Amino acid sequence: MAQIIDDKSQYCIPFVLEQLDAHNKRHANNPDAPPFFLGLNGIQGAGKTTLVTILRSTLSSPPYNLPTITFSLDDIYLTRADQLALAAAHPSNPLLQHRGQPSTHDVPLGKQVFASLRQYLPTRIPLYDKSAFHGQGDRVPVEQWETVNDVSNGQERVKVVIFEGWCVGFRARSEDDVREAWEDAVRKRDEAGDNKEGGYKGRLGYVRCEDVRDINEALRAYDEFTDQLDAFIHIDAEDTHYVYDWRQEQESALRASKGTGMTVEEVNNFVDGYYPSYELFTSTLREGVFKPRHDDGDGESKSCHDQALWEGKQLRLVVNRDRKVQQVIRI
Repeated sequence: MAQIIDDKSQYCIPFVLEQLDAHNKRHANNPDAPPFFLGLNGIQGAGKTTLVTILRSTLSSPPYNLPTITFSLDDIYLTRADQLALAAAHPSNPLLQHRGQPSTHDVPLGKQVFASLRQYLPTRIPLYDKSAFHGQGDRVPVEQWETVNDVSNGQERVKVVIFEGWCVGFRARSEDDVREAWEDAVRKRDEAGDNKEGGYKGRLGYVRCEDVRDINEALRAYDEFTDQLDAFIHIDAEDTHYVYDWRQEQESALRASKGTGMTVEEVNNFVDGYYPSYELFTSTLREGVFKPRHDDGDGESKSCHDQALWEGKQLRLVVNRDRKVQQVIRI
């Protein structure tokens, strides 16, 4: 696997510090001001983990000394038992047969964690083991979760929360939008036929409209997280199809080091389960997750961010096949 060399923190650290300063000024007269919540979305394999590690280390160290934690959306996947029950309840929907898509997370658990952190209460941070059940995954027992904000045991209160994940910040679209996007994907699939070079490379056109509609409806509950974020970083790619190559590289390295791992076909099938959401929801990230929006044409704005305040709160980094930053866009 190609080594991921950080070239992103040079843009992200100044952005985060600027947003932190604005956050502190907004709450200057509030002794109970909540911690700063930073959302971070990165296409799988683009270098998100490296960036998150550097951000947490930098903010926690001098001269900033801000107690910082990372809370991953991946760590609130459903338990193995609940995931099996979800799959059984939707046997014809291939997108719900394994963890990954919106619907496969424990949203109430995530809400509890957010609420507890906002109040500086002692909080257990969930943990998920992706290697359990031969790679199918399961949640780690509660007693093994990290506890933060336990001031009685000498811990400092968490001041910065980095909430990261492959679909953090995704926003649901109207039913008409979903159907239009799906029909367009099916048309491109049919026009491409067997032409693999330059033809349709997506997966949205190979699933049923009702399958992605289920995902879209489930995604509405995730606004509970997105609307609480104070700033957002999006690691985008010039071509989202790079995710297939990046996941192959990761699995190849795993096979070399561990002697076991998914085959090339298994990796492609795994990524196929995620890819329809990249096709449907990446556009909203590029437009801005805080941008006031309307839902299903009812004319009611669903964003909790004041229209005069949302601009400038998002940073978008566009990377090439080698994961190198090609564009830096402030939204």
